[in-house]
Amino acid sequence: MPRMTAARAAVEILKLEGVDVAFGVPGAAINPFYAALKASGGISHTLARHVEGASHMAEGYTRAAAGNIGVCVGTSGPAGTDMITGLYSAIADSVPILCVTGQAPVARLHKEDFQAVDIASIARPVTKAATTVLEAAQVPGVFQQAFHLMRSGRPGPVLIDLPIDVQLTKIDFDPEAYQPLPVYKPAANRTQIEKAVALLQASERPLIVAGGGVINADAADLLLEFAELTGVPVVPTLMGWGTVPDDHPLNAGLVGLQTSHRYGNETFLASDFVLGIGNRWANRHTGGLDVYTAGRTFVHVDVEPTQLGRIFAPDLGIASDAGAALELFVEVARELREAGTLKDRTAWAATAQERRARLQRRTHFDDVPIKPQRVYEEMNRAFGPETRYVTTIGLSQIAGAQLLHVYRPRHWINCGQAGPLGWTVPAALGVATADPGGQVVALSGDYDFQFMIEELAVGAQHRIPYVHVLVNNSYLGLIRQAQRTFDIDFQVKLEFENINAPELGVYGVDHVKVVEGLGCKAIRVTEPEGLLPAFEEAKKLAAEFRVPVVVEAILERVTDISMSGSDIDKVSEFEELATLPEHAPTAVRPLTP
Repeated sequence: MPRMTAARAAVEILKLEGVDVAFGVPGAAINPFYAALKASGGISHTLARHVEGASHMAEGYTRAAAGNIGVCVGTSGPAGTDMITGLYSAIADSVPILCVTGQAPVARLHKEDFQAVDIASIARPVTKAATTVLEAAQVPGVFQQAFHLMRSGRPGPVLIDLPIDVQLTKIDFDPEAYQPLPVYKPAANRTQIEKAVALLQASERPLIVAGGGVINADAADLLLEFAELTGVPVVPTLMGWGTVPDDHPLNAGLVGLQTSHRYGNETFLASDFVLGIGNRWANRHTGGLDVYTAGRTFVHVDVEPTQLGRIFAPDLGIASDAGAALELFVEVARELREAGTLKDRTAWAATAQERRARLQRRTHFDDVPIKPQRVYEEMNRAFGPETRYVTTIGLSQIAGAQLLHVYRPRHWINCGQAGPLGWTVPAALGVATADPGGQVVALSGDYDFQFMIEELAVGAQHRIPYVHVLVNNSYLGLIRQAQRTFDIDFQVKLEFENINAPELGVYGVDHVKVVEGLGCKAIRVTEPEGLLPAFEEAKKLAAEFRVPVVVEAILERVTDISMSGSDIDKVSEFEELATLPEHAPTAVRPLTP
């Protein structure tokens, strides 16, 4: 039997489970693991500038491609606590990542040793499992179980904490005798799907709500086939955006309080049946439940049984992986079509597209300073259907979701539930690492951008190119807009006069200098006509220098973005709406006044 350190066994298992990329920051308590990484080879490592950044890089890497599991590594104490935000973000959005931390020796865990913290207890509420391994012989089993848990049921993160003496202890381990544990996914049965389809057939104006579970199951093709068989329009959730291309005639638009379309909300309010697949009924999607559920029959399919009935009781709940359920949905729909008994939904689907062509928000403004809507219009011109967008939270993300276009699964990579500021830069680096030949475009407001701006140096060091669109109004825009309810504008202004860059006026931080100081490229745009040329130049610079390229758009200080604080029938429109085709020139459907 081969004999090796427990740390080396852990690295060998990572490779056997398909891991070939890791992100992290070394330290004394995790150095044995790093020594094993170097000795074993086969896993490339990206050195982050902050351990939280490494966890978000791992998230971005996982989210970019089916089957990926991002790995982040850190030392004991603060490295683990720094990862907690990444773990929370991952579990909230059902993203499997593995965090590996170093730890003080087992005998000192109760002696308040340097950087000895009970990270397993801290991480447990935001992971599927968090374990401090006390016996070296358990390391292979703990890692094997970690991958089984991450992939089974509702995906999610796991933390493994390795005391330094456990890492160094030699154990018997034969990589050739290792195999991953079978993955468990609940699967719907034929009777359940037949009942769901019967409810759909009994309706007049049905919709499908497609959530992130469809993307996690790599089942977008099945979803589209089922929609096309039945003719039922699809509402993607924010996490499910891309399951049906934006220009598909059955795409009904996004629904919700913030990241929604006028036409999407109107079509949903006209519906009488909703089939939710792989979605959570998140509150920013539903708004008030009285309005959302009134007059509608609901079927809910989710991989996690405890999600069924958590927000409201569906008429039928089915615990199933989205892919397994959709295989049966397609099978049953094909049989009904062959029998000639499927209802014709052509007229209903046409009403959704009629709303889409009529209920549009204006994007074309020539104002200086730039209005944010114009930024997204020019992004639609510059970046095609192959683009992967990466963003977290803020008015930039909300407006982006309202105005950008997404055509493929995993091409809108958004931290949906947790929404931590600073997520976008490291997540984009993780996405670009997973798809080195792809077009990755990040979107940030100025505060999100400043939170973890140091991670841009990672892109410079490791030659990870992508384009980062920075919309700068020197304000905490989303919080300022929320403070309107309290009639305050308090502690949300980032403005100051930079003594080193007086040309910026009150916009404060000279992002161009900071970005260039971190080894990347940057372009500042102050007029709307300069946006498209800047985006085109950014693509060229990224390809030439293989580093992140930031395009900073200097915006008007205050813009209120369309949203509601309560119900999906009460979304406030703060800007002039599109009434002519030239008001929304990059809309998927031409405006018909």
